[in-house]
Amino acid sequence: MIDVIHQKQNAVDGSTVPATTRDRIADTAERLFRSMGYQKTAVADIARELGMSPANIYRFFPSKSAINEAITERLLTALFQGAEAAASSEGTAASRLAAMAEHFRASSIALFFNEKRMHDMVSAAISEHWGVIAGYIDRFHGLTESVIRAGMESGEFADGDAAAAAMAFKQVTLAWHHPMMVEECMRIGEGEEVMRAQMQTTLAYFIAGLKRGIR
Repeated sequence: MIDVIHQKQNAVDGSTVPATTRDRIADTAERLFRSMGYQKTAVADIARELGMSPANIYRFFPSKSAINEAITERLLTALFQGAEAAASSEGTAASRLAAMAEHFRASSIALFFNEKRMHDMVSAAISEHWGVIAGYIDRFHGLTESVIRAGMESGEFADGDAAAAAMAFKQVTLAWHHPMMVEECMRIGEGEEVMRAQMQTTLAYFIAGLKRGIR
């Protein structure tokens, strides 16, 4: 088997790196998921697009579920990179938390309106407890905790349990970045501006609590 099939562009510096057969399978699956939906895309469809047998697909992914998880991980990794940029931006810890929350909110809205089939896949990943979700939540919690801890160490926030505060941040912002909750807000007619205003108000109370501390 020739593992290196074609050249794939590096998103960071524009250079090309060898793309493996696994990359090609994932690229093709993602394209089909976006056009047909992950549920309607069969392994046979992916194999046909690549001119190979389904058996060859299974040499690289043990199941269709493994392909689903791989594509979900790609999507969540891209989403998380924006949150990392917000967390490392200039400004106070409070402004960085607000930027992270806004990034997740805007990205969830964009996914719902522009990539509904991918939105549905992430919703399924959460409701069905796919393994990739647990890793994403851990990363979300760790990133948030690091920003809150920095605020505590600088004196911007009162001393406290940064890990517990990070868990609270996840809970208070959940309604504006959980895909199923975003979908429900759209269903009952809450527009994007209403959702943004609600989140900003909730964050203001949360930040005030961090500054005051638990007493």
